[in-house]
Amino acid sequence: MQMIDIEQLPGGVAAPPVRVGDTPIDEATIALEMQYHPAETAGEAQLQAARALVVRELLRQRASVLGLLSAQDVSEAQEDATIAALLEQELEVPEPGEADCQRFFDTHRERFSEPVQLRVRHILLAAAPDDSQGRDDAYQLGEKLLEQLNEIPERFAEFAQHHSVCPSKELDGDLGWLVSGQTVPELDRALQHLPAGLHERPLASRYGWHVVSIDERKEGRTLPFDQVIDRVRHSLREQATRRALRHYLLMLESEIGVEGIVLDDDAGGSLLQ
Repeated sequence: MQMIDIEQLPGGVAAPPVRVGDTPIDEATIALEMQYHPAETAGEAQLQAARALVVRELLRQRASVLGLLSAQDVSEAQEDATIAALLEQELEVPEPGEADCQRFFDTHRERFSEPVQLRVRHILLAAAPDDSQGRDDAYQLGEKLLEQLNEIPERFAEFAQHHSVCPSKELDGDLGWLVSGQTVPELDRALQHLPAGLHERPLASRYGWHVVSIDERKEGRTLPFDQVIDRVRHSLREQATRRALRHYLLMLESEIGVEGIVLDDDAGGSLLQ
């Protein structure tokens, strides 16, 4: 049976139509599911939505064969519970031993460290990503503010209240203590590498330019194994579950039959969210 990846087709439309066994998944259903799969492009969102629906239908049909799901009009909550029971019954996930946990910890120590903490103040000078003139003007204003702040640092609160479009201006620009992941990615990446003090130039984000002061910086530290063994075991168990789920879904795909889409390497990954 031929499998066609949606990404290979004009406009992201699959041909032949997406089908699991004898059950079709129409374009309207895929379009409705897309809201739960944000992506950079509509085609990628459509692909993710279609794959999610295929995975769910594979599991629903398997549950029906085993007699776990008999009614066609069960609620979504009932279906979720049935799918969870199915996976609990059918997936074989090995429990990681302490030696496995120790090896994983030794290889991925950075994942089990306390994050860098930053006490940040900023002044957000708004400019849309597609407004080149607005971004140039905002950047020049940021440079002027930095010139004045280098001479009189005490004016930061004044400038934040007067120029910033972030709600933090009511707190004189204070964002409090931040760790990685608490700001937009482009700003977050830059902040992680800044030393304490007023940064010498404005930093860009999708919202505009940020005049930034790192008031305090607390470096992260690696935690000892005995403090994080539960987290390590959870990470290994999740990896093993993903592998087992992927193999299980590929087996169901082969047995039941899927048309119009190819399941990817992370098939069913959304079920673990």
